[in-house]
Amino acid sequence: MTSVTDNTAAGRFELIEQGQTAYADYRLSGGRMIIDYVFSPPALRGAGTAGRLMQGVAEAARSQNLKITPLCGYAAAWLKRHPETSDLVA
Repeated sequence: MTSVTDNTAAGRFELIEQGQTAYADYRLSGGRMIIDYVFSPPALRGAGTAGRLMQGVAEAARSQNLKITPLCGYAAAWLKRHPETSDLVA
């Protein structure tokens, strides 16, 4: 199983599957992780890649005691569909 990595130099979380990279652009501000954009390559769409990416992002936020502010529509929808992450949303 592949894992989500924090590419701090690029300001994004990444998940590589089938040789392609899905990513979530973020920035930190006042104890919040602001998710600006989530991207999944067309070949990976519909396969759950972006969901696995967001799960990793949520786990990273929780481990760093950060709240998530989703500006990206996909990130907001994913967080809403996963009530176990409701304590992370700010």
